[in-house]
Amino acid sequence: MKMTAAERMNLMKFVCSFVWTDLKVARQERDLVMRIAGRLALTDAELKQVEQWLRVPPNVEEVDPTSVPKAHRQLFLQAAELVAKSDGKVVPAEKDTLALFRDLLEG
Repeated sequence: MKMTAAERMNLMKFVCSFVWTDLKVARQERDLVMRIAGRLALTDAELKQVEQWLRVPPNVEEVDPTSVPKAHRQLFLQAAELVAKSDGKVVPAEKDTLALFRDLLEG
């Protein structure tokens, strides 16, 4: 799927917001986020932004599921699910956030 730079960064912002759902970033989550970033061929500046989001979560006002283009919604949901499961446990807050995200994307 072809994505613009802005769309790729929006995806990474969503992914990073999901790793913070349980208020900590596990090594497995960080590793997966960086693998996703590598597959998207982010620039050095974009990678620095992703690394910043792994240190400090993205601003919640900037993470709006309704802004995701319909063509990308399934990809965003799959990425969020992968990240939520990457540390081997999906805590209730992650389940709730994924369910809300799924509802907003499908609505």
